[in-house]
Amino acid sequence: MKDIINILDLSVEEIDKLIATAERIMEHPEIYANSCRGKTLATLFYEPSTRTRLSFEAAMYGLGGNVLGFSDAGSSSVSKGETVSDTAKIVSIYSDIMVMRHYSEGAPCAAGLAADVPVINAGDGGHFHPTQTLADLLTIKRECGRFDNLTIGLCGDLKYGRTVHSLISAMTRYNNVKFVLISPKSLALPEYVKSEWLDKKGIEYIETDSLDEHMSDLDILYMTRIQKERFDPEELARTDEASYVLTLEKLAAAKESMRVLHPLPRVDEIAVEVDSDPRAKYFMQAKCGMYMRMALILTLLADKESKSAPNCMVDDAHACENPRCIAFAEKTLEHRFYIGEDGTRRCFYCDAEVQ
Repeated sequence: MKDIINILDLSVEEIDKLIATAERIMEHPEIYANSCRGKTLATLFYEPSTRTRLSFEAAMYGLGGNVLGFSDAGSSSVSKGETVSDTAKIVSIYSDIMVMRHYSEGAPCAAGLAADVPVINAGDGGHFHPTQTLADLLTIKRECGRFDNLTIGLCGDLKYGRTVHSLISAMTRYNNVKFVLISPKSLALPEYVKSEWLDKKGIEYIETDSLDEHMSDLDILYMTRIQKERFDPEELARTDEASYVLTLEKLAAAKESMRVLHPLPRVDEIAVEVDSDPRAKYFMQAKCGMYMRMALILTLLADKESKSAPNCMVDDAHACENPRCIAFAEKTLEHRFYIGEDGTRRCFYCDAEVQ
């Protein structure tokens, strides 16, 4: 039994098995209709969500299981000051598996330490969103037939876009993958992401502020919305959002085999007219997400082993100073860290460097 906090918690082989399971469910859903009968999924959504929450609920109901939980932190005991750890400990008594979305980075990690059941991260601040990446991977596999030898354009909010960070980390494990990073400078991919997953692995990438410049080179164009809720008004005012809107006119330069993905929700970064283009696959991507979540739930519930101790150290003398980290928000949490590949001390919850 393990928690899924980061897409890298799953090996390439495990992802391949999940994809194979998801495709079998897509072809024969009736075979799996009672696979989780008597099992309960708890959904703890401290942050608004439509697609992800309903996708998990549909996945569990499609497997014959039950669902309990909340979709608004205000309706939970967090409004009374209860910690994530205590909530997770209590809810794990009532459930067999748990999925959490939270505005604080590392919150699902803290929940996983307290819960006696598997915890799935459904998005923690601007950190990770592993099950969206599973949806992305299944869509890419079905549409392109491969993960190797792809040029992937990532457009929009690359600074706060947790789906972008997760997809990059997953795709760097395949051969001859190249990235075109398309964003305003204020929303560029964070340096630690480039350092950890691109520079150290020798992955080829280009940074540009033009959506048009490399359109003809792309196999995948992964659009993202500008996440206005995650940065201040002054930073937003400096962003020319109109330059990062995909239209049919801009899409005309793309290959016929190119595919447009988007984790959704869309605001106005993809013109509605693009929906009818055969290269637009973001609604199929959402459908793939439900089936991958079904496969993940099945796989985690089938694992009867106890949770193993986390690979980290406890040191209360070194506190994480990332204001978006759950350990910064909840002072009762133990300060945990690990040593990164670059030799730096990093927060176990949010991966920020700890001085």
